[in-house]
Amino acid sequence: MRVDLFDFDLPEASIALRPAEPRGSARLLVVAPGTPPADRAVADLPGLLRPGDALVFNDTRVIPARLHGLRTRPGAPGQRVEAMLHLREAPDSWRAFARPAKRIAPGDRIAFGQAGPADHDQGRLDATVAGKGEGGEITLRFDRAGPDLDLSIAALGTLPLPPYIAGRRAVDARDAADYQTVYARAPGAVAAPTAGLHVTEALLAACAAAGLARHHVTLHVGAGTFLPVKAEDTADHRMHAEIGHLDADTAAALNAVRAAGGRIVAVGTTALRLLESAADAAGRLHAFAGPTEIFITPGYRFRAVDALVTNFHLPRSTLFMLVSAFSGLDTMRAAYAHAIRAGYRFYSYGDASLLFPAAAPTDPR
Repeated sequence: MRVDLFDFDLPEASIALRPAEPRGSARLLVVAPGTPPADRAVADLPGLLRPGDALVFNDTRVIPARLHGLRTRPGAPGQRVEAMLHLREAPDSWRAFARPAKRIAPGDRIAFGQAGPADHDQGRLDATVAGKGEGGEITLRFDRAGPDLDLSIAALGTLPLPPYIAGRRAVDARDAADYQTVYARAPGAVAAPTAGLHVTEALLAACAAAGLARHHVTLHVGAGTFLPVKAEDTADHRMHAEIGHLDADTAAALNAVRAAGGRIVAVGTTALRLLESAADAAGRLHAFAGPTEIFITPGYRFRAVDALVTNFHLPRSTLFMLVSAFSGLDTMRAAYAHAIRAGYRFYSYGDASLLFPAAAPTDPR
C-alpha cells in the first residue's frame, strides 16, 4: 500500500510532553466501526468490556539505553558518539543506532562513560564495533557481559525518551517514573509500551472486580518503533526485530478465555504484535520465545486479538498502519480527525483509545 495513505496533519500543540496527572486520568476514545467515536476516560475501561474478557499487558521494563562515549582508533582523533541500544543479541552484544554513524567503522573501540582507565567499577564501559549495517545501525561487543553489563548500562545510560519529546525538553527525574508501567517486570525495552502508562493499581483492581482476567506477555520494545517509514510503499519497509516471550501457561489460559466466549483485549500494540506472532492460523496461541518482525498493515487477518487499547500514533508510522488494519483506514482517519478537534493529547505521553475490529457488530458490548 502507498505510505502516504497513512499521512495526516497534526498540530504541534497536540503532542503531549508530560503524561496526564494523576496517572490514570487520561481520556479514552472508543472507536467501533459503524458508530461515531465516543469520548470517555481510561477509568471507564472496566465498564466498556464484558465479564470474562481478558486484558493482556506487556510487562517489559525500560532500560536507560542511550549511551554517550568516545570512539577511538589507531592514528585517528577521538570522536564523541551516541549509541541507542535497541536489540540484545548475546550476553555481551547489542545492536544499536549510532550518531554520527559515518564516523564509525568495524573494529573501532568506544569508551562509554568516564574517559579514565578501564577498570571494574561502573564508571566506564568499553566496547568494540563488531559490525555495521544500514541506517546507522552497528553491533557493539562489550567488554562485560550478562548482569555485569546490565549494571554498567544502568549506571551510565540515560532514559531514551521518544525524539518528539526529547527534542523539545530535557529528560528529568520525573520521566524515570512516568515512562514506566506500574507492572513493569522484565528489563530490556528501550521504549515504553505506552498504552500501559495509563494503568494504575486502582484501575487493575476495578478491572478484576468487573470480572476481567489479567495476563502478561513480554515484548522488549526496540528503538525501531520511532523510525519513520521512508519507503513509498509498505512492501518496501523493513521492520526491526524485537524479542518477545509468551509462556505456555498464559497461552493456554488465553485460549480458554476465547473458548468460553470471552475476548482477548491487548493493552498496547506491543502486546498485540506478540500475541499475533504466537498465534496459529486457527487463532490458537502457543508458547513463543524469540524475535518477531511482524508488520501489520490493512489486509492482515487478525487471529488472536479482539480489542485493542492504544495511544494515538505518528502519521505514516507502522503503528498507525497497524490500528488502520485493525479498525479500518477510513474509520481511523475519522477517529483521529475527531481526536484532534476534541483536543486529545497524542503520542507516548498522550491519551488513549479503545479500538474494536472492523468486523465487530455495531454495539461492541
